[in-house]
Amino acid sequence: MRYAAPATVEEAQALLADDTGAQVFAGATDLVPQMRAGRPAPSLLVDLKGIDRLTAVTHEDGRWTIGAATPTAELTRNEAFTAAFPGLSEGAGLIGSDQIQNRSSLGGNLANASPAADSVPALIANDGQAVIATADGTRTVPAAEVATGPGRTSLADGEFIVEFTFADPPAGTGDAYLRMIPRTEMDIAIVGAAVRVTVDGDAISDATVVLGAVAPTAVVVPDAAAALVGTSVADGALDDAAATALAEAAEAACDPIDDKRGTIAYRRRVAGVLARRAAAIAVERARNGA
Repeated sequence: MRYAAPATVEEAQALLADDTGAQVFAGATDLVPQMRAGRPAPSLLVDLKGIDRLTAVTHEDGRWTIGAATPTAELTRNEAFTAAFPGLSEGAGLIGSDQIQNRSSLGGNLANASPAADSVPALIANDGQAVIATADGTRTVPAAEVATGPGRTSLADGEFIVEFTFADPPAGTGDAYLRMIPRTEMDIAIVGAAVRVTVDGDAISDATVVLGAVAPTAVVVPDAAAALVGTSVADGALDDAAATALAEAAEAACDPIDDKRGTIAYRRRVAGVLARRAAAIAVERARNGA
């Protein structure tokens, strides 16, 4: 097995084009355990951490650009980013230990295509767009279209995620991410829920609800969002009927597995509870501007 650390996207593309057995990595926090578990080693490992574009964080003209290999620890320490996307920052901050977060990245968390990836529901809820390096240049797709199943993505051979872009949230917008895990630290989510809402006056004008770990990929739940839109938050809290409808829609959208970590019925019930709680936090943040 060989190792290469290109300095540019173009160099990485050339390496991948020359070796069909090559594989990129951004932090190796998933790659190394997979190889230790017996997965065949690639003929060439291409380290993306040395490419400045893939570790840059910029905010210009109302748009954020986050390098796909940026350590999640840098994002959670970035006060401006966390203020704009608190739920996404929360999800990023749950990827492994403090040590792992000095290597883990949004790009790696998405491209690994685990249904339980903690940053992905909020990445989708905030309409993250993935810029993907291709043989002919780049293409941009919604982050929701990258993972197609457990361990599977829509990336073609030789393609990799360069960066993510996000528009500044509209005024009165807040997001939140919650997960349920068996242990108190460093465990895989049984269920994850991200909710983003925009409050205009005393009512919710827009909402997005995304669930993780309850299906082969993260699940966007339009019916759950529709239950929130138009409802009043004049007293600072979710309308109880809307919250109940939200939870029911979240439960109905689940297609979970049944294993030793949780039954299908349990995961569905937890999905509704977490979606409701995350929505309440998102509303509070939207109204308070934090």
